[in-house]
Amino acid sequence: MINLSQAENQIHSVTNFQDLVSTPFHGAINAICWTRTLTGDFAEIVDKVVLNENITVLDEADLLALQLSEQGQLAREMLLHDLMVLKAHGASPILNVIKCYERDDAYPFFPTDVYSFHVDRSPVPTDTFLCTYYGEPSEILPNAQAKQKVLVPEIRAQLKKLYSGAEEGFESFLSEHFFDLHYLATPAAHPVNLGLGNLWRLAIDHPESQVLPCVHRAPMEKNGQHRLLMIC
Repeated sequence: MINLSQAENQIHSVTNFQDLVSTPFHGAINAICWTRTLTGDFAEIVDKVVLNENITVLDEADLLALQLSEQGQLAREMLLHDLMVLKAHGASPILNVIKCYERDDAYPFFPTDVYSFHVDRSPVPTDTFLCTYYGEPSEILPNAQAKQKVLVPEIRAQLKKLYSGAEEGFESFLSEHFFDLHYLATPAAHPVNLGLGNLWRLAIDHPESQVLPCVHRAPMEKNGQHRLLMIC
């Protein structure tokens, strides 16, 4: 069960896929959640996948090749269904088994990996869909509890030391290197755990967006536990 109280003004809950994809973002609402309780053993699928990389992509053929128990088969049916409906909607879902994401240590004072609170950006209108089936769920940060890192004076001063161009090009530099996509949580912030099995649609930064982009991050993996995540 997820606690939406900290971001109830920007999260809208629905009960089916059609409402998930058709409900418009408006006002403060920039995250829509199809709340679900899934059946099946998703851990079995994770355990059966041979992991040669930190992130392993599974397609329909990979799923169908797995020898699974009855509960594992139920989980597989749900994954195949989600892949199907998202593709039919025009999205390009990717199902990942994740050991960990690559860490960004190029600038120790400003990591730009997905463990940092960030927003997604696209040159065309689109949304981010995601669902965690197993492992630690993703989190979102209410916009009112987030501050863009490039606006923090100490961080901005450090970024200016990296930049060697003319002053009028500094904002473009921040955008080109994705620094402007990352956020800090305010001291009293309460990130929202997105829960297992819930399918989310998040607003992103694009030219036609009427709402603020949704600030979110990948969780740190716990005790070596892998994650099973669908995202597009």
